[in-house]
Amino acid sequence: METTLRGVGVSHGVAIGEVRHMGTAVLEPPAKQIPAEEAEREQGRARQAVEAVAADLIARGNLAGGEAQHVLEAQAMMAQDPELIADVERRIAVGSTAERGVYDAFAAYRALLANAGEYLAGRVADLDDVRNRIVARLLGVPMPGVPDSDEPYVLIARDLAPADTALLDPALVLGFVTEEGGPTSHSAILARALGVPAVVALPGAGEITEGTVVAVDGSTGEIFVEPSPEKRAEMEGASAARKAALSAVTGPGATSDGHKVPLLANVGGPGDVPAALEAGAEGVGLFRTEFLFLDDSKQAPSEEKQIAAYRAVLEAFPEGRVVVRVLDAGADKPLDFLTPGDEPNPALGVRGLRSLLDHPDVLRTQLTALSRAAEGLPVYLEVMAPMVADRADAKAFADACREAGLRAKFGAMVEIPSAALRARSILQEVEFLSLGTNDLAQYTFAADRQVGAVSRLQDPWQPALLDLVALSADAARAEGKSCGVCGEAASDPLLACVLTGLGVTSLSMGAASIPYVRATLAKHTLAQCERAASAARAADSADEARLAAQAVLSGE
Repeated sequence: METTLRGVGVSHGVAIGEVRHMGTAVLEPPAKQIPAEEAEREQGRARQAVEAVAADLIARGNLAGGEAQHVLEAQAMMAQDPELIADVERRIAVGSTAERGVYDAFAAYRALLANAGEYLAGRVADLDDVRNRIVARLLGVPMPGVPDSDEPYVLIARDLAPADTALLDPALVLGFVTEEGGPTSHSAILARALGVPAVVALPGAGEITEGTVVAVDGSTGEIFVEPSPEKRAEMEGASAARKAALSAVTGPGATSDGHKVPLLANVGGPGDVPAALEAGAEGVGLFRTEFLFLDDSKQAPSEEKQIAAYRAVLEAFPEGRVVVRVLDAGADKPLDFLTPGDEPNPALGVRGLRSLLDHPDVLRTQLTALSRAAEGLPVYLEVMAPMVADRADAKAFADACREAGLRAKFGAMVEIPSAALRARSILQEVEFLSLGTNDLAQYTFAADRQVGAVSRLQDPWQPALLDLVALSADAARAEGKSCGVCGEAASDPLLACVLTGLGVTSLSMGAASIPYVRATLAKHTLAQCERAASAARAADSADEARLAAQAVLSGE
């Protein structure tokens, strides 16, 4: 009998197939004591397992490339954390086996993360995955992972570790459903990069019996268990119509009456460029530069290394627009040479621009590298700072850009509510704004982007978040400057129309979402988008806002 469940749709498309569950294993080793003379050997085993797991994560990242590579490299750094390894060795020295020492040391670190504020608590799933991989290697048992199947299937898991998500084969994994996670979790971001339909934050998903046929709608978040033939035909027809509509619309982003809305790509490095070009991106709206700095947490990359990476992206978009975000370190992206290690709540501490202003040499080197990378190229380079709180922050960044001789537009990201509320003041110092809706939602609602239990507050349709977007866009319009969106909100085609109606001047997203947004914008006039935006802001909840906008755009 057909039943309907609803989670949070995070990656467009429809998947229909039999359920396969992520493999599980008991990975808690027995607590037994070893003789003192075996401690050195056990410590060696632990170090070898850590290095092997770190190498495997890096290798998986190299295979996957793009966003996945950066996530997996960060996990490898987590595995090799010197303090964590030292704790493992201390536990072994007083009698633990290698596997038990690893298990207990990670458990202690896990408790620290879980109590360090919601932002860092979101890293617990990544830490658990690293621990499981090290312990499994020491125990000589298979890692829990993606099931082995010759036939395509829909994957269901409590959550998906980045190492598993990164190497999913879209030819076999039709789509996936997780019990935890949120719209901006690593699983969601990687699913969009892969182009795999996905639904997260669905409580009870693990109770769906292996082999049951389900239909997954990654746009609406609906899961139909044992769908009827009519429902399957309806969803397959809608999917085919959607694909036809995507292929029929090409060229620059615009509404049906010709209002231009440049569609840009979010990239993490040169590896993401081919997909962006294939999707017809008009440039880059968010170039995350962290990937260069995560290679070595002890020191910043050289100016020459930065120049080579930046130029590879800039050359791919001749006469296009490339917006670079300078290093956003801190919180879940700590760097030993840059960020404090003893902050009680790093997400609310020295993060982003604050870290760079405390280390002006790091900022100066990056800005100089960007300037040199753009020399001789016709590209329109724009550089923006993360975590700008007020006009003083914006001025400090603009001054640093000028001192470095950077010939580019300087901008500020709007991720803190104060920046939206005082956007016009900030625009006295910079030339554009870019809304990072993921963090803006997180700080507006005190709701961590990785915690499934608060995912409703991370929904970019929340009217309060739309109000902050409107404030920023209005300020930019009043100053004759631009205001784009580079957060995950831009990847929702319906919401893209609402953002356009709010006055946003460009949209940047994962490459896989660009065709969907282009096709949807092309069906509606600017006036319709403005009416949809007004209807959404008049609502009292995210669900009501979504339905109100949908009603306007569908002509109901």
